Amino acid sequence: MDRPQPLICHSLWGHDGDLETAIARALAHGFDGLEANLDHGALSAHEPQAVVERLQQVGLVLIVELVTGGDYVPGLDCGPDQQLAELERQLARCQLLQPLRITVITGSDSWPAPQQDRFLDQAIALAASASAPVSFETHRSRSLFNPWSMPDLLARHPGLRLTADLSHWCCVSERLMEPHLPPVQAIADRVDHIHARIGHAQGPSVAHPFAPEAAAALTAHRDCWRLFLQRQLARRHPHPTITPEFGPDGYLPRLPFTAMPIADLLEINTAMAHWIRQGALSAINRA
Repeated sequence: MDRPQPLICHSLWGHDGDLETAIARALAHGFDGLEANLDHGALSAHEPQAVVERLQQVGLVLIVELVTGGDYVPGLDCGPDQQLAELERQLARCQLLQPLRITVITGSDSWPAPQQDRFLDQAIALAASASAPVSFETHRSRSLFNPWSMPDLLARHPGLRLTADLSHWCCVSERLMEPHLPPVQAIADRVDHIHARIGHAQGPSVAHPFAPEAAAALTAHRDCWRLFLQRQLARRHPHPTITPEFGPDGYLPRLPFTAMPIADLLEINTAMAHWIRQGALSAINRA
């Protein structure tokens, strides 16, 4: 059986331009679609139907990211009920954009386990009624922040589908995630979407994924992504998707005093997309 080629999307995290600029960049660098926050200006500046028609004209898919809790790090005063209400509203808005899939950053690492379970039950129920497949990101500061709790958590929530961003777990656990580790094995059959950023033991992003000093981290992430794609192939996942997601906001290292970024985000994300497109993930991982 041939391995389905993943659709590789251009992240608009760190992109300050308009929709047409984003489309031009995606097409120029060979991306298959865009991934953008629901409130990104490139989307919100237009009526949803205009966005849908424009992307269809150029043959690009759209993945929409939803964030509850006020920001990417949720406010400690944003409880489960407030975040569920936000999620419900945002899922309804997504319908008009006709995304290929929806990826969600939600919950809070500050809630006790029983509260987490009640919240996830309700969030999964909302996702089940959405207009597109929904997956929940393994994001630090959120309900799925702890890799070591995932085997038990997934057993309690059989309907939970995931966006795998292992860079967050590297940061939380201070170690690289590798295919043989219990958290990675536990999520392998639940991963529907991958955020391809390379984390390391002390942070969520290396300076450049193809620098020699990042080789061990790159290999560890690659082997996990291969495992996820292998499992998607086994279950005949119709649309494997990957978004290279190196970004700003403290992720991209900067020089002291000048705060100049030490690398170019578009170049890094494009290089990651090219590496994947050239077959980096095509070898079957037997882990």
